[in-house]
Amino acid sequence: MNGHRHKRIFFLAYVMIMLAFNLFAFGPSEIGRKESKMKLTVLVDNNTLIDRYFLAEPGISLLIEQGGKRILLDVGYSDIFLTNAQKMNINLRALDYVVLSHGHVDHTGGLDPLIKLYTESKIEGIPHEKLTILAHPLAFFSKAVEDLEEIGSLISREKLSRHFTMQLSKEPFWLTERLLFLGEIERNNDFEAKKPIGSIIRPEGEEPDYLYDDTALAYKSAEGLVIITGCSHSGICNIIEQAKRLCKEERVLDIVGGLHLLDPPKEQLQGTLEYLRTLSPKQMHACHCTDLNSKIALSKVVNLKEVGVGLVLEYE
Repeated sequence: MNGHRHKRIFFLAYVMIMLAFNLFAFGPSEIGRKESKMKLTVLVDNNTLIDRYFLAEPGISLLIEQGGKRILLDVGYSDIFLTNAQKMNINLRALDYVVLSHGHVDHTGGLDPLIKLYTESKIEGIPHEKLTILAHPLAFFSKAVEDLEEIGSLISREKLSRHFTMQLSKEPFWLTERLLFLGEIERNNDFEAKKPIGSIIRPEGEEPDYLYDDTALAYKSAEGLVIITGCSHSGICNIIEQAKRLCKEERVLDIVGGLHLLDPPKEQLQGTLEYLRTLSPKQMHACHCTDLNSKIALSKVVNLKEVGVGLVLEYE
């Protein structure tokens, strides 16, 4: 009994010493700032950065750490998000959420290797968190285009629910006090999201797919909003307007992610450029589904930054 008591006293003393050290070294305000900062790491993109030896593919996966939570936005097309994370010494067994921006396979293809990672962790007794999958209710319906019978998630909602907690919602949801899942995006302008991409197969039948499952995240930084997207099928301008409205913040610090500007119609590109010129964000990290001509055009109205696997961004 005395041995257990001594061990407990020693442990409590150690904790108190470490707390005192942290307060002395950083101060309470510095500890609070570290907790409130957001760190974003690019695990998957179409490109890698020079002299960083990671893998790339046409997909996206972004690790977001904020407010004591670890959130993965999308999982790319394959298992390279796991490979790249391992190279970066990032533990993806300790996630709180996997947020899916929409159901296309280049954003959900990594769900199968994610299931394997967590299943093998259980088998081997490796510590892991019970994570939640957060997405729009339409994200797991089959999607087809032309002669491709399936371009949506290859893993069903039912199978995922056997491994992870499922949270499907059209409504906005605060992941932390400052990080918001935007829910279904309102489409209010006349130049974005006007054409369907293939079809969606719903219980009542097949219909044109306007990607109503497309959503994004917004972070309330000290300098304005950081908009974090997967593909922006609902329109990047629509997404920003929804984020501004829900977060009650007009300033935009950064826009990170895909913009779905792939040989866009002239009116869409022009409308986007005019909107961004007026918005005047401090910077933009456009990637994934944003083609070269669109990036060149964007660079004339915003401070466009390079993106690739391994990029780390931090915001207060």
